[in-house]
Amino acid sequence: MTRHGDRVASLRTEIAVLPAVDDRARRSQSAFVAALDHLARPFDEHADPTHVTASAIVRSEAGVLLHRHKRLGLWLQPGGHIDPGEAPPQAAVREVAEETGLDAAHTSDPPRIVHVDVHPGGRGHTHLDVRYLLWALAVPPRPPTNESQDVAWFTLADAIAIADPGLRGFLLSLGGHGHRST
Repeated sequence: MTRHGDRVASLRTEIAVLPAVDDRARRSQSAFVAALDHLARPFDEHADPTHVTASAIVRSEAGVLLHRHKRLGLWLQPGGHIDPGEAPPQAAVREVAEETGLDAAHTSDPPRIVHVDVHPGGRGHTHLDVRYLLWALAVPPRPPTNESQDVAWFTLADAIAIADPGLRGFLLSLGGHGHRST
């Protein structure tokens, strides 16, 4: 099997055993796997309007890190397209650094997918987003000037209250039913 085929098989396996936190997650998991069957180059944003992206739910002692997306105006986790030759877990870490100025690390070794979401990505694209749980030090974000400056740590309850619906179900699964994060 090729490296590309190995990555697709690995994604398929991880998504198959991923607990669905809500109906949206269940629908996303099914749509994600179905899309993988039809994509020649699923990690290449230029190959097809539907492609895999990677993002990170970043936790710290300060809470959950969110940023307000510049174009969409939504509070989201850091994430984006996967660079050529890059694996999705690496892309999630890189996107955190690029969008927030923070260093973050995976909470498991090897990194594992904790959530997926299928959603419109703008420009007629559909993003098959794989999400990883990362940990960072509770320091103030320092986003570069070309990125959204609206980046902050939120308690889990506050993150749930403002997060995009595609993220909210996973945050609720972390135990944030009105409780402060630690």
